[in-house]
Amino acid sequence: MEIFKTEKTYDFMKKRLPFLGLSSILIIVSIVLLLTRGLNFGIDFVGGTIVQVKYEQKAPLDLLRDTLKQTKYSNATITEFGNESEVIIRITGSSSDLTNDIADEMHKILDSTGKFEIRRVDMVGAKVGGELREKGLMALGLSLVVMLAYVSYRFEYRFALASILGLTHDVIIALGAISLFRVEVNLDILAAILTLLGYSINDTIIVFDRIRENIQISNTNDLKKIINESVSKTLSRTTLTSLTTLFVVATLLFFGGEIIYGFSFTLFVGIIVGTYSSIFIASTLLVQLKFSMEDFKIREIEKLKKIKEKKDLRAMYEQGTV
Repeated sequence: MEIFKTEKTYDFMKKRLPFLGLSSILIIVSIVLLLTRGLNFGIDFVGGTIVQVKYEQKAPLDLLRDTLKQTKYSNATITEFGNESEVIIRITGSSSDLTNDIADEMHKILDSTGKFEIRRVDMVGAKVGGELREKGLMALGLSLVVMLAYVSYRFEYRFALASILGLTHDVIIALGAISLFRVEVNLDILAAILTLLGYSINDTIIVFDRIRENIQISNTNDLKKIINESVSKTLSRTTLTSLTTLFVVATLLFFGGEIIYGFSFTLFVGIIVGTYSSIFIASTLLVQLKFSMEDFKIREIEKLKKIKEKKDLRAMYEQGTV
């Protein structure tokens, strides 16, 4: 199945400046949102308490929220957990702000909401939350460094810079959307961001691999022409992969419930932005980084010569002539 004809070459490079302009605007807006509104860190990163409550009937979510608003737990968030009779109450704040036996206190506060039982109470200290935040940022940074090293080794350092800049573009815009819609940031959001990095770099490498192949077999030194042909050839594959993945994520987003809303929302935004950057931004950045086809061809020829020399030397050893 083809959405776009592979025989047709689309002139992406002709409109590269408008696409770069759009991305610049989105990045600036996202940074402003992150600096002004910030991120709505959840219990996993700032500490707090999770209370799981099971009702004998359908949980009265609106009544629960109204009841808790009248107490010192007015900042608590309530989401369904598994089914309509179970809810999770998340209370952010350090453990020193909470009473020693929060289960008994919750029993008293929620007594008027119906028959229920408190099934679980988990506490995350502020220190632990801070450590999780640091380790999460470390995991994000380490993944970018490893990707940079791999793409530099597999292709060329400007391919690596373009791919990392594209990933940074995707992450900043996704975080801007999270800040705009006040999505609670917990470990599941971090997992979604790391998933987004893997998804986006996969699409980008497929496009870059086609560009590299076309450079090697083409007689022209027109980089823009090579990029247009390469992106056009992979356009249907990239679009189809993104659409099928997006349908699954959309199902999770709209029907998965509040418990996985943050994860699915981040992936939904990330897949759209990641597909856009793989098609319109990553390849454009190669042009902006002054990628030289002549130098690349010379290095590829040298690599092939070294490989041939090693094969010849091995053959000579095997034949006993060395």
